[in-house]
Amino acid sequence: MAKYLIVATYTADGMKGVLREGGSARRSTIADIVKNLDGSLEAFYFAFGVNDVYSIVDLPDNVTAAAMAMHISAAGMCRCDVTALLTPEEIDKSARTKMWFRPPGA
Repeated sequence: MAKYLIVATYTADGMKGVLREGGSARRSTIADIVKNLDGSLEAFYFAFGVNDVYSIVDLPDNVTAAAMAMHISAAGMCRCDVTALLTPEEIDKSARTKMWFRPPGA
């Protein structure tokens, strides 16, 4: 499973829905969506500031993560940004990967 950080920012109408249904209901809905995609919800937090929700989810792959973000955003109640998360061990493996690279203009 791949791990993703999901950052959501509600529209005014989206926040009205949270006020009406509550934060726990929103967390349950997101957990159900992720479970339906054969994933799991690791963390779900509301926050002050520019962004309203921070979630960490495990999903099968990038295609699944993109599909979830697209469908949630298309509903028009929030903007959803997805960031792939890597473990320190994945970074270690990446650092050992040999590749050729030429900087622009070099």
